[in-house]
Amino acid sequence: MPTPRKHLSGALRQRAYRARCETARIAAIRAKNMPATAAIPTMPSSARWKALIEQARASLSAVQQEMEEYQDERSETWQESGAADAFQERMGQVEAALEAVEAID
Repeated sequence: MPTPRKHLSGALRQRAYRARCETARIAAIRAKNMPATAAIPTMPSSARWKALIEQARASLSAVQQEMEEYQDERSETWQESGAADAFQERMGQVEAALEAVEAID
C-alpha cells in the first residue's frame, strides 16, 4: 500500500523542504552562540565577524592549554627526544596564531 501524501503538490513539498532547511540553519547558528547574518547578503555583519574572531581566540587558547598540559605529563625521556622538539615547534605555531588573532581589532 503506498504511503499517503503529506503535500498536495510538488511545490508545497518543496516549500516545506526549504522551510526545514532554513530552520536547521538557524538552529546551527544558535547552537554556536553566533549572531545571525545580515538580513541583506551584501551588507557587512560586523557583530558576526567579531563573534567569529572571539570564537577562534577561545579555540586557540584551549588548544594551547591542552598542549601545555600534555607536554607536562610526558616523561623526562620524552622531554629530551626529537618528538618533544617537534611538539614544541607546533606549540610555537599555535602561540603565534593566537597572537595574530588577538592582534585583530
